[in-house]
Amino acid sequence: MSPVSEAPDASETPEVGWRPFTVPNLISFGRLCCLPWFVWLVFGAEDRWGAALLLGVLGATDWVDGFIARRFNQVSELGKILDPTADRLLLLVALVSLIIDGSLPLWIAVPALVREGGVAVAALVLAAAGARKIEVTWWGKTGTFLMMFAVPSFLAGASDIAAAGVFGVLAWVFVATGLPIHYWSAFGYVPQAILAVREGRAGRAV
Repeated sequence: MSPVSEAPDASETPEVGWRPFTVPNLISFGRLCCLPWFVWLVFGAEDRWGAALLLGVLGATDWVDGFIARRFNQVSELGKILDPTADRLLLLVALVSLIIDGSLPLWIAVPALVREGGVAVAALVLAAAGARKIEVTWWGKTGTFLMMFAVPSFLAGASDIAAAGVFGVLAWVFVATGLPIHYWSAFGYVPQAILAVREGRAGRAV
């Protein structure tokens, strides 16, 4: 989950276009295609360690696609939508799966789900209100990054591998830092959302 800075002024941002067939977009699409595999590992194969490894790899590849996009000039409008959408869906599916599996405490899972659901609903409301697209912030990506490693660590901690205890400790470290940042970033989007609605409506008026 690659940290991204706040968007610059629209007049200074070059037009990047949709460019669907870029390497970062293909990586994001591949991450989404791995969701059924993850669910099968948890419930079909009952392989918590395998599911944890897969989820950890999917979380790490988010940093990879962000690096490739910036390093090789493959930033696209589609990628700005597809990447955070993949992040959110991966985290939502993982959280729900671990609640059912019993690997994640409810008092951790429920606040994380509320945050993700709230952001998703807010995005739909803003789109209906005609707001311009809001760029993902550094704090938002960092919080998601930490949570995407907290969740598989809980899963690995509940597995039968020898290092389960180590992953259990790491899970609490990740969630203790990631969940507060996750909520901090959500509140940080509020002033951006207000500005996005104003600019979106002003643009339509022009």
